[in-house]
Amino acid sequence: MDELAARFESHRTHLRGVAYRMLGSAPEAEDAVQEAWFRLSRTDVSAVDNLAAWLTTVVSRICLDLLRSRAARREDTVGEVPDRIAEAGDPQAEAILVDSVGRALLVVLNTLSPAERVAFVLHDLFAVPFDRIAPIVGRTPVATKKLASRARQRVQGTPAVSEDRLTHQRQVVDAFLAAARAGDLDGLLAVLAPDVVRRADAAALPLGVATVVRGARAVAEETVVLRRNSRFAVPMLVDGAVGIVVAPHGRVLLALIVTVEDGRITKYDVVADPARLRGLDLAAHSGEDSA
Repeated sequence: MDELAARFESHRTHLRGVAYRMLGSAPEAEDAVQEAWFRLSRTDVSAVDNLAAWLTTVVSRICLDLLRSRAARREDTVGEVPDRIAEAGDPQAEAILVDSVGRALLVVLNTLSPAERVAFVLHDLFAVPFDRIAPIVGRTPVATKKLASRARQRVQGTPAVSEDRLTHQRQVVDAFLAAARAGDLDGLLAVLAPDVVRRADAAALPLGVATVVRGARAVAEETVVLRRNSRFAVPMLVDGAVGIVVAPHGRVLLALIVTVEDGRITKYDVVADPARLRGLDLAAHSGEDSA
């Protein structure tokens, strides 16, 4: 048993990485890896030629079951109460997760079906061949390849404008986010048009805050006050243009549909209504380090 445990420990980091990317949750990933150990300890592996591949398959099946159970219970329903954003989750675990996966990619992974997510993570992130993934998701290799392809298309998205325009939008959005995170009023004023308009679903705002705010100073001052949300924010393609998504642990709470003209933000809409959020087309922009 000691030898088997040592062999398992030599693969733990890899298994944790697989589970982390599939589940987007450090505690669930640890549970999946531990369950894999329990299964290994009860299995005669004398005939197993490739223990790493065997363990990857076991962890993947555990994660697939967890993802299906999560979807059935609707635990990942978008549109949580924004007042709770700043307290959502463990900040250290959040930072590790974002560093290892990338928040934008994690957001898109959470929009995939369980089978699509498993196929994409195993093939595109860990180079597992489709003939090994197919038995895990219960499909043929050809059908599994299609699953990963659909997932890849969701991850990459379809830009609504040219790449040059996207790059320009991204620069403005990045500057806005940097100023918001720093509480830099002057920095915000520099990227907001004088007549900028901020509209928001009531669910996105604390009680008493207006759903429509006009003018650069009013919008900038409000952004400084509400900047706690910005640590969970990431630039993403929102309906084909660069916007912002607020997503603790990759779970979408808010989306900002941003309009940029002449190097400044002229308006943005804050979407928090669950039905509206589900209708948005979200994709990871190439500017996000998502791998």
